[in-house]
Amino acid sequence: MSKLWEGRLSGEPSKLAEDFNASVSFDKRLYKQDISGSASHALMLSKQGIISESEADDIIGGLSGILDDLDSGRLEIDMGSEDIHTFIEVELTKRVGDAGKKLHTARSRNDQAALDLRLYVRDETGEILKGIKALMRALLKKAGEHLNTVMPGYTHLRRAQPVTFAHHLTAYAAMLRRDCDRFEDTLRRTNVSPLGSGALAGTTYDIDRFFTSSSLGFSRPCDNSMDGVSDRDFCLDFLYSSAVLASHLSRFAEELIYWSGLEFGFITISDDFSTGSSIMPQKKNPDIPELIRGKTGRVYGNLMGLLTVVKGLPLAYNKDLQEDKEFVFDSADTVKNCLLVMAPLVESMSVNKEKMKKAGEEGFLGATDCADYLAKKGMPFRDAYKTAGRIVAFCDRSNQTLDSLPLEKYREFSALFGEDIYDAVSLENCVSRRVSYGGPSPGGVAEQIKIFSSFLEKSEN
Repeated sequence: MSKLWEGRLSGEPSKLAEDFNASVSFDKRLYKQDISGSASHALMLSKQGIISESEADDIIGGLSGILDDLDSGRLEIDMGSEDIHTFIEVELTKRVGDAGKKLHTARSRNDQAALDLRLYVRDETGEILKGIKALMRALLKKAGEHLNTVMPGYTHLRRAQPVTFAHHLTAYAAMLRRDCDRFEDTLRRTNVSPLGSGALAGTTYDIDRFFTSSSLGFSRPCDNSMDGVSDRDFCLDFLYSSAVLASHLSRFAEELIYWSGLEFGFITISDDFSTGSSIMPQKKNPDIPELIRGKTGRVYGNLMGLLTVVKGLPLAYNKDLQEDKEFVFDSADTVKNCLLVMAPLVESMSVNKEKMKKAGEEGFLGATDCADYLAKKGMPFRDAYKTAGRIVAFCDRSNQTLDSLPLEKYREFSALFGEDIYDAVSLENCVSRRVSYGGPSPGGVAEQIKIFSSFLEKSEN
């Protein structure tokens, strides 16, 4: 396979160096983006009179044929090529002759590679946004079914105050909405065209960078040619957004894992998303959420990997930047796959309302409401807090709950207690009275579902 840079060097590089230098094994997935960018570049060259209209037609027709043949499998990428750019240009020249050799006029592999990667990140960001929104819809649908399903809310992984399962799920919907915002912002900064930056210093040809930028759907061309070929901030943005998304999926996966264990028993993960043990016949393992939790590490690693690659790189292009792609490819694949399985997992899981409520009752979740009850009857809150704490300690020692403790025993702690204390510490009432904005009351959570659903509707338009 000939090299695009033949001419300056005498002799061939060693096979070891050639293999080490090659990137076609992984950048082959950019063939669609490379062909799209090349077609736009050829059209611009023709418009500017740099090549003839017939030559542009030949080039664009040849590129279209290569794309069709690669998509159908009639053409296989030559893994002996240095990179995907070389393969496509050599194949094009085989098909259309000298016109193919003119395609690279006023272009370098530096701006070509940067362009392809921006197009790829733009495409993958769109796919990830679809996946995030699908998971949001699954969470909101499940939340709508459990507006009145009381469960413990936790701090320090200890039962704290009563919430609803719907309230817990919409907390993750809120995280995912921020993920959408982050990826949209990534998309905005990615959507700038480096094509026409050349190797680093532009070109002496009278090209129209605004034409190629517009024809490829970019908002504008980059403002500095050196920055255009060396900038990988958009990749870092993408990897950071992916890492934060992965952290949210991992947090949710962690809760699914312990919620589905016998010690909690709050949910049951569908058999479709569980596995068994090779030796213990009773086991039903949450492998899918465990894998989501585990794959978060590689997404974090990809971000740190590229940060380390670009640290200290002088301007403009350096071969180090060839290392950008595998980090991006892996994170894109990983988060898309995690989203793909998480949404149906949520849709298919069943919820044990009774166990959730029992956990709340045994956890003295109405203790804050007990203190508020006394404070509303005139006791200073700090005294009310201590009194409620002593009541909880007594209940714990005597194996009772706030609901089952007799009124006469309540009155031993304070004469302010009346029959209405049972209404005050009822978990359902504790939740329904928490009407502050963003809180767990059924009406409040229904409003949250409405807000997030409205966000999804607007984003689809």
